[in-house]
Amino acid sequence: MLECMPSAGLQSPRGTEVHAQPCPGPAECWQGGRRWFRGEGWVEWKCGDDFLSSGCQFPVLPGSKMTLWDGSYPFYPGANACFPFDTTRAVIVTVFLSVLLMFIIILPGIRGRGRLFWFLRLVLGLFMGAVVLTVQFTGDWETGWVQANTSYKSFSRAQVDVDIGLHIGLAGVNVTLRGNPVHQINETINYNEHFPWNFGADYDRSYSEGLEKGLPSPILYVAEKFSSQSPCAVHRQYRIAGHYASLALWLAFCTWLISILLFSMSILLYGGHMLLLTAALILFSLLFFFTARNTPKCPIQFGPVSLRTDYGESFWLTLATGLLCLLLGLAIIILNSVQPEKLKLIFSLDKSSKEEVWDKSCLPAEPSCSAQDVLMVPLGELCQVTATQL
Repeated sequence: MLECMPSAGLQSPRGTEVHAQPCPGPAECWQGGRRWFRGEGWVEWKCGDDFLSSGCQFPVLPGSKMTLWDGSYPFYPGANACFPFDTTRAVIVTVFLSVLLMFIIILPGIRGRGRLFWFLRLVLGLFMGAVVLTVQFTGDWETGWVQANTSYKSFSRAQVDVDIGLHIGLAGVNVTLRGNPVHQINETINYNEHFPWNFGADYDRSYSEGLEKGLPSPILYVAEKFSSQSPCAVHRQYRIAGHYASLALWLAFCTWLISILLFSMSILLYGGHMLLLTAALILFSLLFFFTARNTPKCPIQFGPVSLRTDYGESFWLTLATGLLCLLLGLAIIILNSVQPEKLKLIFSLDKSSKEEVWDKSCLPAEPSCSAQDVLMVPLGELCQVTATQL
C-alpha cells in the first residue's frame, strides 16, 4: 500500500506525480484506463483518514489529462436517458379505458333514454376511480421550472444553459435537467432523477447513490434541499404528508368501489353516502399536502434566478374529483328525499308506469283485450235454459 502525498508535485515510489483533487464522495477515480477505489482501504493507493475533509489524492501518469476522457468527464458515467412516459400511469389508464370500451360495446343493447343516463353514470364512475388511483403514483403535485446558466459537474468550469425542473409527489421528488439545446459540451444533457421517500425507501441513500454516480451539480443541489440532513428541514414534513395523503386516497378508492357496488344493487341512498365519504377522504388528502407545502422553504438559487414551485396538475385534478364526488353525493341524497321518482328514472329503476300500462291493457273487461271473455257463475245459480232457434 502506498500513502497519499500531502501536496502536488511530489514523486511517489513508482515515479508518478501526485495531484490533489476534491473528492466527490466515496472515492472512485479513473486514471490511465485504471480504476482506483476505496473499499476497506485504497486498492493500490491509499488516502488518509481525513479523506472527506482534505480531499482525495490519486496518481496521475506523466502526460495524462484528468479533464476529459474519451469525450466525457472521467469521474462520471454517461447521462441516463429519460423514459418517455410513466409506466404505472399508463397501465392504470389502459385498464380503465379497456373497461370503458367493453361497456360501450354493449351500449346499443340499452333502449330508450336510459341509454344516456347509463353512459353518464359509467363515465363519471370510471373517471373518479381512475383519478383517485392514478394521482398516488404521479410526481406533479407540486412543480416548478427555471432556466439558468450554471456549472454542469464538479472539477469543471464549463457553464451550460439548462432548464431545471422540480416535481414533488406523494412518493418522492423528481429533478429534471434538460439542456437548452440538449447537446452541449460533447454530452447529451437530459436527466430525470427520482429520489423516493415512500415506505421502504431511503431518501438519503438515494441521494448518496447520486453522489457516487456523479450526477450533475444542479440535480444534486436541488435534491440536497430535501434530504434529512439539510438545514431546510422540509424532508420530514413532505414525507409524513405524503404518507397520510396516500393513505387517505387508498381509503377513498375503497369507498368508491363500495359506492359502485351499492348503486349496482339499487341501494341509492347509501351509495350517495359513500360518495360523500369518498369526497371527504379526497379533500383530506389535499389538506395533508397543503400543510406540507406551506412550510417555510429554503431558496433554490441558480445565480440571479431562483426555482419556485406551485401546485401541479395532480393537485388540481384531485381537487376537481373531490368536488365532483361531493356534488354527486349531495344531489343523490337530496333527490332521494325530495323527488325519488326522478332519481329512479336516472338510475333506470322507474318501471311502475310500464307495469300499470301492461295491467290495464290485459284486463278481461276491456273490449280491446285479445283474451277470450269468460263468464263465471256460482253452481247454485245454474238453471236450465231453453234456446229457441230463430
